[in-house]
Amino acid sequence: MEVVKIINDDLNKLFEIKTDDGYTIESVHYRKTLCVSSQVGCSIKCSFCASGLNGLIRNLSTDEIINQYILAKEEGLEIESIAFAGIGEPLLNWDNVKSAFEYFKSLGLSVSFYTTGFPISNFKELLSLNHDGVNLSLHSVFEEKRKSLIPNSHRISQLLETFKNHLDKLSKRKKKLYNIAYLLIANENDSYQEIDKLGDIAKELGIGVSLLKYNEMDFFDYKSVSDERYEELFLRLREKGVRVTLSNKYRTRKIGGCGTLMVNRLNCTAF
Repeated sequence: MEVVKIINDDLNKLFEIKTDDGYTIESVHYRKTLCVSSQVGCSIKCSFCASGLNGLIRNLSTDEIINQYILAKEEGLEIESIAFAGIGEPLLNWDNVKSAFEYFKSLGLSVSFYTTGFPISNFKELLSLNHDGVNLSLHSVFEEKRKSLIPNSHRISQLLETFKNHLDKLSKRKKKLYNIAYLLIANENDSYQEIDKLGDIAKELGIGVSLLKYNEMDFFDYKSVSDERYEELFLRLREKGVRVTLSNKYRTRKIGGCGTLMVNRLNCTAF
């Protein structure tokens, strides 16, 4: 593996990394966190996500996941945290992801995950790891809508039941490691009805909500909510007593947001 291009904005550093068989994956460094990829492409096929435009090509090996960290360190970057939030669904490459996780933890790094919860058997195992955070990417609280946004996943009821069974065993302090990730897309999942139900679910589970702002891309017709709407829905959740965080300044950049990483960026075409 080798770094073939580094793209900088004033906050983030994106690495285009070429694998030995000629594919290009991406990882992003922001603050002291490295967001790593776990697959070449993705089979979940989220309708708003550039990472899965060409479907799944193959899993990354354990070494290929770890080498993203090694290559970033060779650039002199300070890294204290790893986020499995790049290209791919980490649960669909679970054996290799677990091995990389154990390596990162052996170095004293904080390791967190963003996942759609598919497949659920691996989701259950992930919840019980000595991780530093799990964000369940829900993106809608209504089955039909979520199915249109995330075609290849489990039913919401299955995911929430699995989540609840695990969370019921935890202290209030431990529950702070768990969140629902919710990417706001204008006129898709930003109604008061959706947000109120999202708040009810979070309160019942005793966890927080990562309320993310969609980064618009040329590939899709989806639009981001306005800044005013974003703040309004954030406050609406807060008023319900939900612990909620907003996209930070790193994630709102074009190379830092949910679903913006690609395989072979310059040659990426949908099929």
